[in-house]
Amino acid sequence: MKLDTPHLDIPFYQSAGDEIDVFEHAWKNRLPLLIKGPTGCGKTRFVAHMAARLGLPLYTVACHDDLTAADLVGRHLIGDGQTVWCDGPLTRAVREGGICYLDEVVEARKDTTVVLHPLADDRRILPIDRTGELLTAPPSFMLVVSYNPGYQNLLKGMKPSTRQRFVSLRFDFPAAEREEAILVGESGCAADLAKRLVSIAHALRTLKDQDLEEAASTRLLVYAALLVRDGMDPVTACRAAIVESLTDDPEVSDALMEVVSATFGR
Repeated sequence: MKLDTPHLDIPFYQSAGDEIDVFEHAWKNRLPLLIKGPTGCGKTRFVAHMAARLGLPLYTVACHDDLTAADLVGRHLIGDGQTVWCDGPLTRAVREGGICYLDEVVEARKDTTVVLHPLADDRRILPIDRTGELLTAPPSFMLVVSYNPGYQNLLKGMKPSTRQRFVSLRFDFPAAEREEAILVGESGCAADLAKRLVSIAHALRTLKDQDLEEAASTRLLVYAALLVRDGMDPVTACRAAIVESLTDDPEVSDALMEVVSATFGR
Protein backbone atom coordinates (compact mmCIF):
# COMPACT_ATOMS: atom_id res chain seq x y z
CA MET A 1 0.00 0.00 0.00
CA LYS A 2 1.40 3.38 -0.89
CA LEU A 3 0.52 6.97 -1.53
CA ASP A 4 1.45 8.34 -4.93
CA THR A 5 1.29 12.11 -4.67
CA PRO A 6 0.26 14.07 -7.78
CA HIS A 7 3.08 15.79 -9.62
CA LEU A 8 3.68 17.72 -12.79
CA ASP A 9 5.07 14.75 -14.73
CA ILE A 10 2.15 12.67 -15.98
CA PRO A 11 3.16 8.98 -16.38
CA PHE A 12 3.41 7.94 -20.02
CA TYR A 13 0.29 6.23 -21.34
CA GLN A 14 -0.64 5.43 -24.94
CA SER A 15 -4.41 5.35 -25.24
CA ALA A 16 -6.11 2.53 -27.14
CA GLY A 17 -9.59 3.97 -27.56
CA ASP A 18 -12.06 5.84 -25.41
CA GLU A 19 -10.79 4.65 -21.99
CA ILE A 20 -9.59 8.14 -20.96
CA ASP A 21 -12.98 9.61 -21.84
CA VAL A 22 -14.80 6.86 -19.92
CA PHE A 23 -12.59 7.38 -16.86
CA GLU A 24 -13.10 11.16 -16.84
CA HIS A 25 -16.86 10.89 -17.25
CA ALA A 26 -17.06 8.27 -14.51
CA TRP A 27 -15.06 10.52 -12.19
CA LYS A 28 -17.15 13.60 -12.96
CA ASN A 29 -20.35 11.65 -12.29
CA ARG A 30 -18.99 10.09 -9.08
CA LEU A 31 -19.14 6.54 -10.43
CA PRO A 32 -16.75 3.74 -9.41
CA LEU A 33 -14.74 2.04 -12.15
CA LEU A 34 -13.80 -1.60 -12.76
CA ILE A 35 -10.90 -2.36 -15.14
CA LYS A 36 -10.43 -5.93 -16.32
CA GLY A 37 -7.62 -7.29 -18.45
CA PRO A 38 -4.57 -9.58 -18.55
CA THR A 39 -1.48 -9.10 -16.42
CA GLY A 40 0.90 -6.43 -17.66
CA CYS A 41 -1.42 -4.83 -20.22
CA GLY A 42 -1.33 -1.34 -18.68
CA LYS A 43 -4.17 -1.23 -16.13
CA THR A 44 -2.07 0.13 -13.26
CA ARG A 45 -0.21 2.59 -15.49
CA PHE A 46 -3.54 3.86 -16.83
CA VAL A 47 -4.82 4.59 -13.32
CA ALA A 48 -1.57 6.36 -12.38
CA HIS A 49 -1.80 8.39 -15.58
CA MET A 50 -5.38 9.43 -14.88
CA ALA A 51 -4.66 10.34 -11.24
CA ALA A 52 -1.83 12.62 -12.33
CA ARG A 53 -3.91 13.98 -15.21
CA LEU A 54 -6.69 14.92 -12.77
CA GLY A 55 -4.25 16.13 -10.09
CA LEU A 56 -5.53 13.70 -7.46
CA PRO A 57 -3.67 11.72 -4.78
CA LEU A 58 -3.58 8.02 -5.60
CA TYR A 59 -3.67 5.24 -3.01
CA THR A 60 -2.80 1.85 -4.49
CA VAL A 61 -3.59 -1.41 -2.70
CA ALA A 62 -2.26 -4.76 -3.99
CA CYS A 63 -5.00 -7.17 -2.93
CA HIS A 64 -4.23 -10.65 -1.57
CA ASP A 65 -5.83 -13.48 0.41
CA ASP A 66 -4.83 -12.06 3.79
CA LEU A 67 -6.10 -8.53 3.12
CA THR A 68 -8.61 -7.56 5.83
CA ALA A 69 -11.18 -4.81 6.07
CA ALA A 70 -8.97 -3.22 8.74
CA ASP A 71 -6.09 -3.09 6.23
CA LEU A 72 -8.31 -0.91 4.03
CA VAL A 73 -10.23 1.12 6.60
CA GLY A 74 -7.72 1.42 9.46
CA ARG A 75 -7.05 0.18 12.98
CA HIS A 76 -6.10 1.27 16.46
CA LEU A 77 -2.36 1.13 17.16
CA ILE A 78 -0.49 1.39 20.44
CA GLY A 79 2.29 3.96 20.59
CA ASP A 80 3.93 5.98 23.38
CA GLY A 81 1.71 4.33 25.93
CA GLN A 82 -1.53 5.29 24.25
CA THR A 83 -3.89 3.93 21.64
CA VAL A 84 -4.27 5.96 18.46
CA TRP A 85 -6.38 5.45 15.38
CA CYS A 86 -4.52 5.04 12.07
CA ASP A 87 -6.46 5.45 8.80
CA GLY A 88 -6.08 2.80 6.14
CA PRO A 89 -5.55 3.72 2.46
CA LEU A 90 -9.27 3.60 1.63
CA THR A 91 -10.11 5.97 4.48
CA ARG A 92 -7.27 8.34 3.58
CA ALA A 93 -8.44 8.46 -0.03
CA VAL A 94 -11.99 9.28 1.11
CA ARG A 95 -10.83 12.00 3.51
CA GLU A 96 -8.57 13.60 0.89
CA GLY A 97 -10.90 13.21 -2.05
CA GLY A 98 -8.40 11.12 -3.98
CA ILE A 99 -8.45 7.85 -5.90
CA CYS A 100 -8.30 4.49 -4.15
CA TYR A 101 -7.13 1.78 -6.56
CA LEU A 102 -7.54 -1.87 -5.55
CA ASP A 103 -5.34 -3.96 -7.85
CA GLU A 104 -6.48 -7.58 -8.44
CA VAL A 105 -9.50 -7.05 -6.22
CA VAL A 106 -10.74 -10.65 -6.64
CA GLU A 107 -7.70 -11.83 -4.68
CA ALA A 108 -9.15 -10.19 -1.54
CA ARG A 109 -11.54 -12.09 0.69
CA LYS A 110 -15.25 -11.59 0.08
CA ASP A 111 -15.82 -10.28 3.60
CA THR A 112 -13.19 -7.64 2.90
CA THR A 113 -14.62 -6.35 -0.37
CA VAL A 114 -18.08 -5.94 1.21
CA VAL A 115 -16.71 -2.79 2.88
CA LEU A 116 -16.65 -1.24 -0.61
CA HIS A 117 -20.40 -1.53 -1.20
CA PRO A 118 -21.59 1.70 0.48
CA LEU A 119 -18.82 3.61 -1.32
CA ALA A 120 -19.63 2.06 -4.68
CA ASP A 121 -23.28 3.07 -4.89
CA ASP A 122 -25.14 6.38 -4.67
CA ARG A 123 -24.57 6.62 -0.91
CA ARG A 124 -20.79 7.12 -1.29
CA ILE A 125 -20.24 6.65 2.43
CA LEU A 126 -17.64 4.82 4.50
CA PRO A 127 -18.76 3.68 7.96
CA ILE A 128 -15.86 3.27 10.39
CA ASP A 129 -17.33 1.03 13.06
CA ARG A 130 -14.34 1.19 15.38
CA THR A 131 -14.45 4.97 15.71
CA GLY A 132 -18.16 5.52 15.12
CA GLU A 133 -17.43 7.83 12.17
CA LEU A 134 -19.51 7.93 9.01
CA LEU A 135 -17.47 9.51 6.24
CA THR A 136 -19.16 10.93 3.16
CA ALA A 137 -16.91 10.86 0.12
CA PRO A 138 -16.28 14.29 -1.42
CA PRO A 139 -17.02 14.82 -5.14
CA SER A 140 -13.39 14.26 -6.17
CA PHE A 141 -13.13 10.80 -4.55
CA MET A 142 -13.10 7.82 -6.91
CA LEU A 143 -12.97 4.08 -6.29
CA VAL A 144 -11.17 2.05 -8.98
CA VAL A 145 -10.65 -1.72 -8.92
CA SER A 146 -9.04 -4.13 -11.37
CA TYR A 147 -8.60 -7.84 -11.95
CA ASN A 148 -7.42 -10.37 -14.50
CA PRO A 149 -10.37 -12.39 -15.91
CA GLY A 150 -7.88 -15.08 -16.95
CA TYR A 151 -7.50 -16.06 -13.30
CA GLN A 152 -11.20 -15.89 -12.53
CA ASN A 153 -12.88 -19.04 -11.26
CA LEU A 154 -15.85 -20.02 -9.11
CA LEU A 155 -13.90 -19.33 -5.93
CA LYS A 156 -12.32 -16.04 -6.99
CA GLY A 157 -14.90 -14.46 -9.26
CA MET A 158 -16.37 -11.07 -8.39
CA LYS A 159 -19.80 -11.26 -6.80
CA PRO A 160 -22.60 -9.89 -9.03
CA SER A 161 -23.69 -7.64 -6.17
CA THR A 162 -20.24 -6.05 -6.27
CA ARG A 163 -19.66 -6.05 -10.04
CA GLN A 164 -22.94 -4.28 -10.81
CA ARG A 165 -21.92 -1.29 -8.74
CA PHE A 166 -19.20 -0.38 -11.24
CA VAL A 167 -18.78 1.15 -14.67
CA SER A 168 -16.44 -1.27 -16.46
CA LEU A 169 -13.59 -1.10 -18.96
CA ARG A 170 -12.00 -4.07 -20.73
CA PHE A 171 -8.28 -3.87 -21.46
CA ASP A 172 -6.25 -6.19 -23.68
CA PHE A 173 -2.76 -6.26 -25.09
CA PRO A 174 -2.20 -3.38 -27.54
CA ALA A 175 -2.26 -3.72 -31.30
CA ALA A 176 1.24 -4.06 -32.76
CA GLU A 177 1.69 -0.42 -33.80
CA ARG A 178 0.49 0.91 -30.44
CA GLU A 179 2.61 -1.57 -28.49
CA GLU A 180 5.68 -0.51 -30.46
CA ALA A 181 4.94 3.13 -29.60
CA ILE A 182 4.60 2.18 -25.93
CA LEU A 183 8.01 0.47 -25.93
CA VAL A 184 9.67 3.46 -27.55
CA GLY A 185 7.94 5.86 -25.18
CA GLU A 186 8.68 3.82 -22.05
CA SER A 187 12.24 2.73 -22.73
CA GLY A 188 13.60 5.11 -25.35
CA CYS A 189 14.63 2.10 -27.48
CA ALA A 190 15.00 2.18 -31.25
CA ALA A 191 11.90 1.62 -33.37
CA ASP A 192 13.41 -1.49 -35.00
CA LEU A 193 14.02 -3.12 -31.61
CA ALA A 194 10.46 -2.30 -30.54
CA LYS A 195 9.12 -3.94 -33.70
CA ARG A 196 11.14 -7.12 -33.08
CA LEU A 197 10.11 -7.38 -29.44
CA VAL A 198 6.45 -6.95 -30.32
CA SER A 199 6.71 -9.65 -32.99
CA ILE A 200 8.18 -11.99 -30.36
CA ALA A 201 5.34 -11.19 -27.97
CA HIS A 202 2.70 -11.88 -30.62
CA ALA A 203 4.30 -15.25 -31.41
CA LEU A 204 4.48 -16.21 -27.73
CA ARG A 205 0.91 -15.11 -27.04
CA THR A 206 -0.35 -17.77 -29.44
CA LEU A 207 0.98 -20.30 -26.93
CA LYS A 208 -1.25 -18.97 -24.14
CA ASP A 209 -3.28 -21.78 -22.53
CA GLN A 210 -1.16 -24.36 -24.38
CA ASP A 211 2.42 -24.28 -23.12
CA LEU A 212 2.18 -21.06 -21.09
CA GLU A 213 -0.08 -20.19 -18.18
CA GLU A 214 0.26 -16.46 -18.83
CA ALA A 215 0.88 -14.45 -22.00
CA ALA A 216 3.93 -12.28 -22.60
CA SER A 217 2.99 -8.89 -21.20
CA THR A 218 3.82 -5.43 -22.48
CA ARG A 219 5.55 -4.87 -19.14
CA LEU A 220 8.04 -7.66 -19.89
CA LEU A 221 8.74 -6.19 -23.31
CA VAL A 222 9.57 -2.86 -21.69
CA TYR A 223 11.99 -4.64 -19.34
CA ALA A 224 13.73 -6.29 -22.29
CA ALA A 225 13.93 -3.00 -24.19
CA LEU A 226 15.51 -1.27 -21.18
CA LEU A 227 18.16 -4.00 -20.88
CA VAL A 228 19.03 -3.81 -24.58
CA ARG A 229 19.16 -0.01 -24.49
CA ASP A 230 21.66 -0.34 -21.65
CA GLY A 231 23.93 -2.45 -23.83
CA MET A 232 22.84 -6.04 -23.17
CA ASP A 233 22.74 -8.53 -26.02
CA PRO A 234 19.11 -8.67 -27.31
CA VAL A 235 18.82 -12.47 -27.10
CA THR A 236 20.22 -12.51 -23.56
CA ALA A 237 17.91 -9.67 -22.58
CA CYS A 238 14.87 -11.51 -23.96
CA ARG A 239 15.78 -14.66 -22.07
CA ALA A 240 16.14 -12.79 -18.79
CA ALA A 241 13.23 -10.36 -19.13
CA ILE A 242 10.69 -12.43 -21.06
CA VAL A 243 11.31 -16.16 -21.39
CA GLU A 244 12.46 -17.00 -17.85
CA SER A 245 9.62 -14.89 -16.45
CA LEU A 246 7.04 -16.94 -18.38
CA THR A 247 8.06 -20.52 -17.64
CA ASP A 248 10.08 -22.80 -15.36
CA ASP A 249 9.97 -25.69 -17.83
CA PRO A 250 13.37 -26.07 -19.58
CA GLU A 251 11.81 -27.57 -22.71
CA VAL A 252 9.26 -24.77 -23.02
CA SER A 253 12.00 -22.23 -22.36
CA ASP A 254 14.11 -23.69 -25.19
CA ALA A 255 11.12 -23.53 -27.55
CA LEU A 256 10.51 -19.87 -26.68
CA MET A 257 14.17 -19.06 -27.17
CA GLU A 258 13.95 -20.47 -30.70
CA VAL A 259 11.39 -17.75 -31.48
CA VAL A 260 13.69 -15.13 -29.94
CA SER A 261 16.78 -16.33 -31.80
CA ALA A 262 14.95 -16.47 -35.13
CA THR A 263 13.70 -12.92 -34.64
CA PHE A 264 17.21 -11.63 -34.10
CA GLY A 265 18.75 -13.77 -36.84
CA ARG A 266 20.73 -16.10 -34.59
